[in-house]
Formats: sequence, C-alpha cells, structure tokens
Amino acid sequence: MVSIAVCDDELLECISISAKIRACMEEMGIPCCIERFYSGEELLKAIGRFDLIFLDILMEGMDGMETARRCRELAFENILIFLSSSRRYVFEAYDVEAFHYLVKPVDQEKLRQVLKRATEKERLLSQDYIVVSRERQKRKLFLDSVRYFEIKGRQIDVHQEKGIFTYYEQIGVLERQLGGKGFFRCHKSYLLNLKYVEVYNRQEAILDNGERIIIAKRRYEEFCQAILSYMRENGGIL
Repeated sequence: MVSIAVCDDELLECISISAKIRACMEEMGIPCCIERFYSGEELLKAIGRFDLIFLDILMEGMDGMETARRCRELAFENILIFLSSSRRYVFEAYDVEAFHYLVKPVDQEKLRQVLKRATEKERLLSQDYIVVSRERQKRKLFLDSVRYFEIKGRQIDVHQEKGIFTYYEQIGVLERQLGGKGFFRCHKSYLLNLKYVEVYNRQEAILDNGERIIIAKRRYEEFCQAILSYMRENGGIL
C-alpha cells in the first residue's frame, strides 16, 4: 500500500489532482491511500505517514517551497513532487531534492509516467539495505537481492543473481547489520538469506538456483528454528 499526500490550498484543485492520482494508481494496479491537505502547516504535522507527497508551490501562508524545506529538516527522505502553474521554481526544486515538477493543468498521461517511476523508486527506498565500503566509496547493498554472504577471512563475497560483489569487513560487523533481516549463519563461512532456501537437510541447504550451502552439524537445530520462524512471518506456514 502506497501512502500519498496531496497538499494544495485550493479545495477543488486538491480534490481534482487526488482523483487523477487515484485513477492512475488503479490503472497500474497499485493499492494506495490518499490524504488531502490544504496548507503546509497541516501537512507538516503528518508527514511521517507518507511515501509520496504532491505539493503545490503557490499557496497562501507557508508556500510549497518552504513546506518542502521544513519536510527535509524533519528528516522526510521520501518522494516530493511539486505542482505549479508556473515553471519559475523548477531550479529551486533541486535544492529540496524534488523527484519531479509537474506544471498545471496536469496531463493525465504525464502524471501516470511520473507515478510509475515514483512508485518504483519508493519500492527501492523501502527495501532493507546495508551500506558497505569498497575502494574508498560507499554503496547501498539491497539485501533482497543477496542469496548469501561468503566469508573468507576479512573478505566478504556477496552472491547475487547478477554476480559476485566483494568487499572487506569484519564478520561481527556484518552479522550485527543483518540482525532481524532474514539471514542465518549456517556455517562459519556462510550467512544465508532464508528467502532463497528451497530444500534443506542435515548437511546442506539447496537454493532456488540449485546452489548448495553447507549447514554445520552444530547449527542444524538452530537453522530449523530460524527457517520455520521466517516462514511463519512471511506467509509460508498458516
């Protein structure tokens, strides 16, 4: 469910853009909840509830640009999309990391395209990730794409569908980062994403791509508990 706020001080305009957004989301088959606000002050009291915010710039009182700045100051890191009858604020929109700038009257097809890209980005933002370092650069590593981590001393090989990514880290740090995120250390050399386990026995876990990962004898009982718990939490067991 994507939670969307529409903020515009003109009642009919706010209702109209909300209806257009709902029509686009229904057409794309994406469930959503839309709330309307008629001032920046009103929106700021509720920003923590939303994945996407559509924000009119030319409003009485606190205008949309100032509202956006306040949103960012309050650590709102999700998607902001500006609405305006004027193009004059396009470059200011970059200062608050706006995702897009739509000029009124909003074209339905253009709105659909923006919503499609915004919801795809929102899905990525909502995924669990850890930040890793390699070659003095930081990068996000989205955990949903990781089948398992292979530990070789301080070298970590990250096994993903698209290949293997290698970086250097202490295993204790990695285990703390993965706490509660569906991974289990089934062997001294492997941290396994339980999502990808299709078959297992006392010796090994077989993944969806056919790879076989060793399960240490002393960790088998704990592994069984972990995977059963994971299945219950994710709909595998009623």
